Amino acid sequence: MRGRIVFGIVAWLLGAATATAGCLLASSLLGQGISGNSGQLLTQDAVNRALASEAAEQSESPSAAPSGARPASVPAAPSVPPSSATDAPSPVQGTTAASAPASGDGTVLTSAGGEVVASCEAAGAYLISWSPFQGYDVSGVDRGPAATARVSFDSSANRVTMVVSCSAGVPSATSHSGESDD
Repeated sequence: MRGRIVFGIVAWLLGAATATAGCLLASSLLGQGISGNSGQLLTQDAVNRALASEAAEQSESPSAAPSGARPASVPAAPSVPPSSATDAPSPVQGTTAASAPASGDGTVLTSAGGEVVASCEAAGAYLISWSPFQGYDVSGVDRGPAATARVSFDSSANRVTMVVSCSAGVPSATSHSGESDD
């Protein structure tokens, strides 16, 4: 009788160990994906460059988006935390400087609510594209070209309005934060 109990305990422990090992193996394979390629993690600067590049391609194509509409080929950029403090400076509340020049056709400007790619034309500031950060939506756009172009990003508790103007052919932005109208 005692041999059966010991055999049962050993069999149960062996089964539990096998099940645990199988679960650990399966979860590690899921983390790697089916193909084994885990993808590439992008920094904030890499996302900015990709957005600016797509915006430049969009503005060069003959079928540009209608005024006031967000270009379909420019996806909303998720808020990607920089891998170190030197990768991307955090925006200063109230004023935003160019964070990364685009390929000659635009400059990426950042605020607490989102980013815009802007350029300076003969008639003034022009918003090429805009992308709200996670948790924000676009509530209004005055694309330009005009003396000032603006976009408002709303969250459930906050509204950030970016006002873009040109000085010596270089776009710059100021941002104003306040309570959302929601």
